[in-house]
Amino acid sequence: MGSSVVLATAGYDHTIRFWEATSGICYRTLQYADSQVNKLEITADKTLIAAAGNPHIRLYEVNSNNPQPIISYDGHTSNVTAVGFQKDGKWMYSGSEDGTVKIWDLRAPGCQREYESRAAVNTVVLHPNQGELISGDQHGNIRVWDLTANACSCELVPEVGTAVRSLTVAMDGSLVVAANNSGTCYVWRAMRGSYLTTHFEPLHKLRAHQGYVLKCMLSPDVRQLATTSSDKTVKLWNLDGFTLDRTLAGHQRWVWDCVFSVDAAYLVTASSDCTARLWDLSTGDAIRIYSGHHKACTTCALNDSAIEGRDDG
Repeated sequence: MGSSVVLATAGYDHTIRFWEATSGICYRTLQYADSQVNKLEITADKTLIAAAGNPHIRLYEVNSNNPQPIISYDGHTSNVTAVGFQKDGKWMYSGSEDGTVKIWDLRAPGCQREYESRAAVNTVVLHPNQGELISGDQHGNIRVWDLTANACSCELVPEVGTAVRSLTVAMDGSLVVAANNSGTCYVWRAMRGSYLTTHFEPLHKLRAHQGYVLKCMLSPDVRQLATTSSDKTVKLWNLDGFTLDRTLAGHQRWVWDCVFSVDAAYLVTASSDCTARLWDLSTGDAIRIYSGHHKACTTCALNDSAIEGRDDG
């Protein structure tokens, strides 16, 4: 993990912290006065970081001493639970407990588009094709929003009434995984249908944890699935057969978030025990603990890609 790594964490103590990934030193702390921070996301070119709170989204400069957000997005009316960027940084998307998925133009403040989920949205991901957003909500609905047609192109309900907590799409678009409140992950093979619409072919149902699965994440090389849980563990699953590769144990409380390094050799996790951890996935050891938050650490963001704004296409 080189020196151009951007690693940030945030949570319930109203701060965003930037860390030197290898040393574990916190070199910058931003105050997020309004609320807790639910989610962080870094742009592909590593210049900006979005912090989703309640109900605002604030955008900060990554390489700057400016403690103030450079722009604020204020269209949501409740907790913002998901945030992310289009790969060229043209627009940002978000999901909220107010039941909406929104798209924001980064070059002009204000909401460009809005999609109604009719239930609190817990998770939103952008398909690598950059043309579809996939959302999961509190009622158990998964919806695909076709950005070209500007409509919902597909709806899935893996378990009626069981909240979908997290969604992840493979880098190559081949798989979609949804994790829910009953500890189950549903895996679909994503098939390209007519034009650009994704069709879902059920592939596997994984009983991942006894407690809630709070986050699921496919590795960049599409060989592993990481799941984090209220049972305090992180599990790594081999996608070839969906067998358990290893369990990462060490966090003392719920593990809320995780993110892979670009080479899939490391994983960063965030927990209610106020720490984030860096795991060496070849050994399963926590090689670094990031300590400094005073309350639950609920989100972590990492951008360690070698080429700034590299093309995943």
